[in-house]
Amino acid sequence: MMGNIVDYFVQNPAHLFYTITGVCLVLELGVLGMSGPLLFVALGSLLTGIAISLGLVNGWEMAILSLGILTAISALLLWKPFKRFQNAAVVPDTSSDMIGRVLPVSQVVTRDQGAVSYSGIEWQARLKEEANSVAVGDRVRVLAVDGSLLLVQAE
Repeated sequence: MMGNIVDYFVQNPAHLFYTITGVCLVLELGVLGMSGPLLFVALGSLLTGIAISLGLVNGWEMAILSLGILTAISALLLWKPFKRFQNAAVVPDTSSDMIGRVLPVSQVVTRDQGAVSYSGIEWQARLKEEANSVAVGDRVRVLAVDGSLLLVQAE
């Protein structure tokens, strides 16, 4: 059985590269969640399979070289646009109704410690971004909630 598969791919090398393309796409979409690396291998493999089918690439050495070069070129050309596309659909965090609220500072808030007052309760708060501190009485905006800790920025 295994010998038949190997013989088939030896006689039809383009089909091997098409199979590699399919496996890479399934792994990329199903396991890695479109993080990128196998997408470029799939594209390089697809282009190599097409080149073999058209007779532009002959021999295993040239096929492997073609796969490597086309994968590298696709990664160089498409990495930034792909990342831009992935980051374009950033959805606002709605995991808590506290996010976006502007609250008064009840204890000086720094990157390490602090507190804000909301609904009669003192909440632990930390600055999420680089800043020195926010004084008592000033206001901060809640950017994220981590358990009972509010990550805030100066308003």
